[in-house]
Amino acid sequence: MKLTVDQDKCCGAGACVLSAPEVFDQRDEDGIVTLLTSEPAPEQHAAVREAAAVCPAAAIHVTGAD
Repeated sequence: MKLTVDQDKCCGAGACVLSAPEVFDQRDEDGIVTLLTSEPAPEQHAAVREAAAVCPAAAIHVTGAD
């Protein structure tokens, strides 16, 4: 699995951080998403897919199969 985020689309809702805090963080100054890793471990895949699904701005892009 490979992740990318579109920081221009991100609205700073923080749903990704709640779903997968070991993979996503937010910038302190504006709440925009940052990636802690672009290739999460297999045990994190379900949480990452959940984060992408609940992102209100569709700013998280997941590629690759489990």
